[in-house]
Amino acid sequence: MSIAEPFSPQEVFLGKDAGEKIVPNVLISSQRYIQGDGVIAHLGRYLSIIQSIRPAILISEGGMRRIGDKILESLRKAKIEPVVVTFMGESSYEEIDRALALLRTEEGPVDSLIAIGGGKCLDTGKSIAYRLSIPVVICPTIVSNDAPCSAVSVIYTPDGVFKEIELFPSNPSMVVVDTRIIAQAPLRYLVSGMGDAMATWYEARTCFGNPKARNNVDCRPTIAARTIAEQCAKTLYEYGTGAIDAVKNSQVNGDLERIAEANTLLSGMGFESGGLAAAHSVAGGLTVISELHKNYLHGEMVAIGLLTQLMLEDQIEDAKEVTSFFSEVGLPVHLGHLSLDSKSDIKDLERAMEASMKNPFIGNEPFEVNPKNLLDSILKANDLGREIASQKGDSAYRSIHNLKK
Repeated sequence: MSIAEPFSPQEVFLGKDAGEKIVPNVLISSQRYIQGDGVIAHLGRYLSIIQSIRPAILISEGGMRRIGDKILESLRKAKIEPVVVTFMGESSYEEIDRALALLRTEEGPVDSLIAIGGGKCLDTGKSIAYRLSIPVVICPTIVSNDAPCSAVSVIYTPDGVFKEIELFPSNPSMVVVDTRIIAQAPLRYLVSGMGDAMATWYEARTCFGNPKARNNVDCRPTIAARTIAEQCAKTLYEYGTGAIDAVKNSQVNGDLERIAEANTLLSGMGFESGGLAAAHSVAGGLTVISELHKNYLHGEMVAIGLLTQLMLEDQIEDAKEVTSFFSEVGLPVHLGHLSLDSKSDIKDLERAMEASMKNPFIGNEPFEVNPKNLLDSILKANDLGREIASQKGDSAYRSIHNLKK
């Protein structure tokens, strides 16, 4: 594995001396965020901001078929000829090294990397750009998670099991979100992004309230981060269903613009600067169950992780509100929605909760967490989800997953 010198926020912000006691409040954000209907057509012009004339493009075969012509035409107008590398599907060290090897065989170096696609492609692009010491431009084609704006890459094994997190010294130089592309993507991705984004507020609230909690650079969250995270949740509650209607009709409207920003910018800044807790720890733990990481999206697992966190924290009224919202938009609200059974799959759940403890963010909870109280909490969340699903129905979930009534 060819890896650059690892970035250590502990050394940068806290000092190399382990006895240093100053823990600053730190806000992290991408340098530029551009969102709108059709903005991808101007990507070539935007590259002038970072003075890139020979970018690499990381994109999947499917992405190239869908929007490749628009991307290449935009760059041709700016007299830019890119180097295209096909993303093979997994954010793994093996994929990072494969792409690096291809780029290093090119005649002359590339001066930026444009990652175009879903979360795993974007995370891979950030890791490659860091190793090449070049700016990274992020162009999400779906808003299924809050990866685009962050200085973080989630690394998985080649089989898709969570491995570790890479931190970078700077955020993407530019994030470009074309809401026309988002409107034409499958609805499930937008809704999954709402699950990831909703956790942002409740995890940031936990971190803000726990003096010992830390954000993604091992520092304290700012008031701005807390406010952004809270506004993220408020936006989801208010405009979520309207954005769903827009995507169902492949239209761009104000509601979709707001939810795209919430899923991407607000959630991205909110989670990174505000901090993570049990919700994402549980979501990471669930990936050890092979059927889950093969068949379900990150935000769908975070949704169950968030409900678990709220039960763990005894935030029952919040758990009811979040579960009701998830039921309305089509996110999982009980284990059955992840093809799990609380009894027959109990061994897998125990294994997943054990794995959740390996995520460092679990330590941001203000009390001792162990596999037993995590398991108890996910089972309580399951009971609440089944109760609310029986009252409200789960037609939205079934529609998104093409299930019969």
